[in-house]
Amino acid sequence: QVQLVESGGGSVQPGGSLRLSCAASGRISSILVMGWYRQAPGKQREMVASITRSGNTYYEDSVKGRFTISRDNAKNTMYLQMNSLKPEDSDVYYCGAGATAGNNYWGQGTRVTVSS
Repeated sequence: QVQLVESGGGSVQPGGSLRLSCAASGRISSILVMGWYRQAPGKQREMVASITRSGNTYYEDSVKGRFTISRDNAKNTMYLQMNSLKPEDSDVYYCGAGATAGNNYWGQGTRVTVSS
């Protein structure tokens, strides 16, 4: 089992920045890829960015150049640095992990609100 705990959400004005954190615990060695997802009410959860065990990253087009995903292996923590935030970035953000044997894990979510 893997446990994921997000933190760092909040409210910010357009153009501002936030950094989300996802602390992982449990069977860390089983994790193959981790990512950040977001979900608006009534909509499907969508991937924002991901990072593989080898460090390869992926970004959804709307966040390229504004968001940066990274991880600190020593702290078992993944980050999402979000800059130049826009109102349309407002959502609940979830940390997800894909592990061996097809296991997937989710955090509880953290809300990001971008508003003037």
